[in-house]
Amino acid sequence: MKITRRPEWLQKKVSPAAHADMERLLGDLQLHTVCQEAHCPNISECFRQRQATFLILGKLCTRLCSFCNVTKQTPLAVDQAESERVATAVELLKLTHVVVTSPTRDDLADGGAALYAATVAAIRNASPQTKIELLVPDFAGNQESIAAVVSACPHILGHNLETVPRLYSIRSGADYRRSLLVLAMIRRLNPAMKTKTGLMLGLGETEEELFQVLQDLRRVDCSYLSLGQYLAPSRSHYPVHDYPSPETFDRYREQALAMGFEHVESGPYVRSSYHAEHYGTGTGHAKLSHAPAD
Repeated sequence: MKITRRPEWLQKKVSPAAHADMERLLGDLQLHTVCQEAHCPNISECFRQRQATFLILGKLCTRLCSFCNVTKQTPLAVDQAESERVATAVELLKLTHVVVTSPTRDDLADGGAALYAATVAAIRNASPQTKIELLVPDFAGNQESIAAVVSACPHILGHNLETVPRLYSIRSGADYRRSLLVLAMIRRLNPAMKTKTGLMLGLGETEEELFQVLQDLRRVDCSYLSLGQYLAPSRSHYPVHDYPSPETFDRYREQALAMGFEHVESGPYVRSSYHAEHYGTGTGHAKLSHAPAD
């Protein structure tokens, strides 16, 4: 059943005035962010704090996922200088933790793994104290590509499952088991590396299906988990089916922690890179505010 009206806990406001300085810096460096391309509802909060999730390999995706707002067109050639510009932004923003992601690039033999590795190296050279988190696509299951990003040694290496197996038709070109294997391979190649994944709720999944996914994730020793509300970018995207309450997200967090996840962020406005700096810091699993923010 399609639900169109958002509940009172999903009324966070976007304030464009808070974006000016960040957007100017990003524009000057010719950089893209998932914050902008995905129309993230947290953009004002994060940009006000001079935080951003960088989108490398351009902003055009080769897959047609029905939930995503990233543009689907034939991508341009890889910009080899992009890694250095990301590193410059990290240094200028004095980021202590940075998340780097990309659209899926099935047109590239390595899926873009080499540019991920180059970006890690560039950030590490420009800002050695910054913790680096990568959120990568599935690289079509290419083991050499996965090994390349593992060898770059980011502090956290994430790959999102996004939803339960029954609903995987919304993920064009993706495969649930393959995504699990990506997370398993990372741990196999580097048992000390922290892995992370995220799921969107409200797509029509059941609790039983959700917790089966969490069990699958624990079987591949996934370290970190984010759970957030799916919000359709437009009426032409996959519709929202329901809005789990903030209390439900809190309960899911506690149950996931009891299953062995080391850190869980769970709430209506949680996204993969939201509060990314909290993972692995030993700061606990404090409940997120559900109140609307400017």
